[in-house]
This record gives sequence, structure tokens and C-alpha cells, in this order.
Amino acid sequence: MRRAKTAFRLILAGAAVAIAGPAIAQSCVQSADRTAFEVRALQSQLMVAALTCARDDDYNAFVRKFQGELGGAYSSIQRHFRRTAGGGHQRALDGYITTLANEQSQDGIRQGSRFCQNVGPLFQAALSQSNASSLADISMERNVLNPFEAPVCAERATTTASTRARPAARAGTAAARR
Repeated sequence: MRRAKTAFRLILAGAAVAIAGPAIAQSCVQSADRTAFEVRALQSQLMVAALTCARDDDYNAFVRKFQGELGGAYSSIQRHFRRTAGGGHQRALDGYITTLANEQSQDGIRQGSRFCQNVGPLFQAALSQSNASSLADISMERNVLNPFEAPVCAERATTTASTRARPAARAGTAAARR
């Protein structure tokens, strides 16, 4: 049964990448939207952890505490895909969310029995935050897997180091968490 679930997840991941590949490869993202993508990645990671590790109460506490921030992040991501994918924005959005969850689930499978132990402290770190920006910071600091690797678009005349995206190599850090 476990092999069937794994095979099914691999098929879903492959289909999602085929659908979302072009959307994930956008040339740049607005700096405010980068925060939204990080918050969504953190939420997705905690959702995978809740389902895998029976941490429903922790996940529900996270969602209740950050309901407004999570809704705002989702709206920002929707606007991003409307700007970048035009008429295919809903498909691109759905593809991104599916790819995100599948890649995080696959990372959990690769970690095996260590996954729940590794992801447990993420709940406490997330719940101790106070806003979307600090949630995004936790996502980046903890290397939460995020397939959306577009750099932050250059600001008109003032791009600072604090508004640049982190290096694109982060998605490959799953092995470092094992």
C-alpha cells in the first residue's frame, strides 16, 4: 500500500511539474509577492507535517493565528499569476500549489522516519512569529522547500540587498536537512 501511495505521489508530482513548469520559471517576482510565496511554502510544509505526523492541533493553531496573513499571501500569489500567466492564471496557480505540496511531501518521504522529528520545531518557530514578514523569514531561515525560485524584480531606482531574493540553489537543500 505504501508503494502505491508513493507511486501515486510521483505521478502527481510529474503531472504538476508538467503543468506548472512554465509558471514556476517566471523571470522575476515583486518583492512583496516573494514574502507571499515564502508564507505559502511555510503553510504548505506545516500542512504536510500535520498530515504526516498527526500534528493537526498545531496546524490548526497556526491557521487560526495567521488567518489574515495566510489569506493575504494567497491573494498576492493569485495576483502574481494573473499578471504573469494571463488567461492561464488559475492553471498556473493550481500547478504551483500542487507542485509545492508534492515536492514537500516527497522531501518528507526521503527523510523517512526522521521527517516528523525534523519538522516538529518548525511549528514552534512559526507559532512564535507575529506577522507575514517574520513567517517569510522563518521559511527562508529554515530552508523550507519552495519550487518558486524567481528572483525579486529590480525596484525602479533603489534595489537594496534586503529586497533581493535568496540564491536559487535553496530548492536543492533537502539533502542538507536529512
